[in-house]
Amino acid sequence: MDTVHTVAVGRKAMACQFEVIFNIHDNDQATPWGVEALDLIDAVEDRITVYRSDSELALLNARAADDWQSVSDELFSLLVLARDLNDRTLGAFDVTAGPLIRAWGFLQRQGRQPDPGALMAARRCSGMDLVEFDMTARRIRFRQPGVEINLGAIGKGWAIDRAIDRIAEGGIVDVFIHGGHSSLRARGCRGFCHPAGAGEALGTSGSGTQFFIDQGRKLGHILDPRTGHPATGVLSATVLAPTAAEADALATAAYVLGPTEIERIAPAGGPVAALLVLPGSRDGQLAVRLANLSPEQFERTENLPGLTIIPPQTPRTGP
Repeated sequence: MDTVHTVAVGRKAMACQFEVIFNIHDNDQATPWGVEALDLIDAVEDRITVYRSDSELALLNARAADDWQSVSDELFSLLVLARDLNDRTLGAFDVTAGPLIRAWGFLQRQGRQPDPGALMAARRCSGMDLVEFDMTARRIRFRQPGVEINLGAIGKGWAIDRAIDRIAEGGIVDVFIHGGHSSLRARGCRGFCHPAGAGEALGTSGSGTQFFIDQGRKLGHILDPRTGHPATGVLSATVLAPTAAEADALATAAYVLGPTEIERIAPAGGPVAALLVLPGSRDGQLAVRLANLSPEQFERTENLPGLTIIPPQTPRTGP
């Protein structure tokens, strides 16, 4: 197979390194289009960050409990997608987990066990049912004070999708963008594809690097918004989906839901596939749970000693 040489244009954004990767034959266009894509990613971050009090999302969080707030078309579309993914995952993905993230200290990456009263107060301010949507006027309102939207589990993917679409408008066919290597989307011969047709985007969630130790327990930064506590039992979750925003959000939901509910994320024959890495039955061993992927499609597993492959569950045929 011939080596395909590439050109990469990179920049830090959203607390990670983004790279836009082109084939070498697009070298004369790579720098201007790469810079434009990265500028667009910066603009998305400016709009949705919770780390600047004057961002559109921060202002929405500050004002929406008082009255209806008009929202830009871009942010409104993202919030509608987040609401739909919340419904689809039975609440395992929830952008209103901002108060929970703050209570656990994860907003500033200083994890701590919250006071029970503070955690209970945060849970009362969380839940997509507390966010109202005016679909005609494209406005948002919170049903009570204290609600805080945090788009950290979908924002990188959304920014990558916007950048990919902008480059495609310029006529470039082959491009790959990643944010911190955990959120990816590709087009053309820079792409990848699930054998059954799922996804040109990939998202991975895990708590291998962001966690804290409390009384000997390792507590990761991915919270189960339904309980208010860190999700446990999964080492990492990877999802293939049509868009990077979906892949990011569904990877978070897959991490929260775990192996017994993974088919909700990636039903057989659909456009989404998922892979969970789990602790094995013995110390030092790992297990992989597949959804909408067969063991044959999960390549080179025979070269990984101590790894157990758990295939997709067979759909029930009877009552």
